[in-house]
Amino acid sequence: MEKILYFDCFAGISGDMTVAALIDLGVAPEELRVELDKLNLDGWDIEVSQGYRNGLRGTRFDVRLRHEGSHAHLHGAGKGHSHRNIYDIETIIDHSGLNEEIKNNSKKVFAELAAAEARVHGQPVEEVHFHEVGALDSIIDIVGTAICLDILGIRHICASPLNLGGGLVNCAHGTLPVPAPATAEILTGVPVFSSGVQVELVTPTGAAIIKTLALDFLPLPRMTIEKSGYGIGSREIPDMPNLLRIIQGTRMGGEAHVLLETNIDDMNPEVYSYLFPLLFQKGALDVYLTNIIMKKNRPGIMLSVLCLEADVRNIQEVLFAETTTLGIRCREIDRVELERKESTAETSLGPVRVKEAYLHGQLLKTAPEYEECRRIAEQSGLPLQQVYSIVNRELK
Repeated sequence: MEKILYFDCFAGISGDMTVAALIDLGVAPEELRVELDKLNLDGWDIEVSQGYRNGLRGTRFDVRLRHEGSHAHLHGAGKGHSHRNIYDIETIIDHSGLNEEIKNNSKKVFAELAAAEARVHGQPVEEVHFHEVGALDSIIDIVGTAICLDILGIRHICASPLNLGGGLVNCAHGTLPVPAPATAEILTGVPVFSSGVQVELVTPTGAAIIKTLALDFLPLPRMTIEKSGYGIGSREIPDMPNLLRIIQGTRMGGEAHVLLETNIDDMNPEVYSYLFPLLFQKGALDVYLTNIIMKKNRPGIMLSVLCLEADVRNIQEVLFAETTTLGIRCREIDRVELERKESTAETSLGPVRVKEAYLHGQLLKTAPEYEECRRIAEQSGLPLQQVYSIVNRELK
C-alpha cells in the first residue's frame, strides 16, 4: 500500500509553515538541526514552538538570524558578499554533507524560484540575487523541507488547490499585488483560488516548494488517514486559521483515477486530431468529446480525459498549452474493471489477436482486435463487417 502526503493549503503555504507542519507530523527538531548543520553555514538558529490559530493547535518554525555572522563558510565564496545568486546557493548545497536526494530536491526548488524571479524582472537567471538575510532564511526553509521529507521517507506528495489570498504585499521591490509576480509566475499551470482574505497567503518560497515537489493538485484523494500535522503561519488572520495542514495516509485500492474536464467553444476543431494522440502519449487512459450548449447559448465541446493520478500534471500541461482553455475541472473517480487478457485465436482467416474479459475468473466475453480485422480485410478484399462476422462466429 502506497504512503502519501497531502498538503491541504486552505490558508496557503510558505517555507516556514511547511517545515513546521512536517515537524508536527513527526520529524524530530533535533534530527532536523543535525542535518541542517551539514550546510556548514553560521549565523542562524532555529526555534520550534507550539501555538494556536483560531483555537487550533499547531507547530511554529522560526529561523533566527544573527546578522553579524550570517556568512557561509564556503571556500571564501559567500563571505563579505551582500547578496547570493543561484550559483552561490547551489555551491553551498553541493559542498554540504547532505545526501544526494536532499541536495537535488533543494536545488530544484531554488532553480524554480530563481527562474521565476528572472522572468519577472527580465534578467538572466545567473544575475538574480537573493538578499543575504533572505537567502539564508530561504536556504533553511527549503533545505529543511527536503530534509524533513527525506526523514519521513514518503515520496508521493500531492496538494490541494492553493488559496492565494489578496490585496497588496510589501517586499524588497516595493508594494506589489497579491499574488506577488514571482509567485504567479511559479504557479503557472497550478490550480489556485482566493477566499477573499486580503492577505498574502502563498509566498514565492512556498509556491516553489509545492510546485516542485507535488506530483499533482487535487481534492483530498481516497486514503486512510494515519495522522495530520499543522504548521502555523506567522500572522493571525481573523477570517481563517492561518495553518498549513499535511495529512499522512495510505492510498486506498491502488492508484486513483482522475477525470479532467474542460469546456471549449473557441478552438479550431482540427486541433483535436493532433491533441488526442498527444494526450495518450502523456498517460491518458481515455479521451472523448461531448457536444454541449454553453453560456449565451453557444455550442461548444466538453473535452474529457481519464488518467491515473500520477499523470494529472502532465495532462494539465498539455491541455493548457495545446487548447484555448483557461481552466480545468479535476475530480477523483472510481473505476471498476473486468480482468483482461490477450490471446491469439486460430481462424479460417488466419491467426487473430483477441481480447478476453473475465469476471471472478470466468470468461465473460471475447472480441477480436480492430487492427487485426482491418489488416485481414485489406489483405483479403473482404468487407470489414464480414471479417468481424466470420471471426466472431468462430470464436464461439
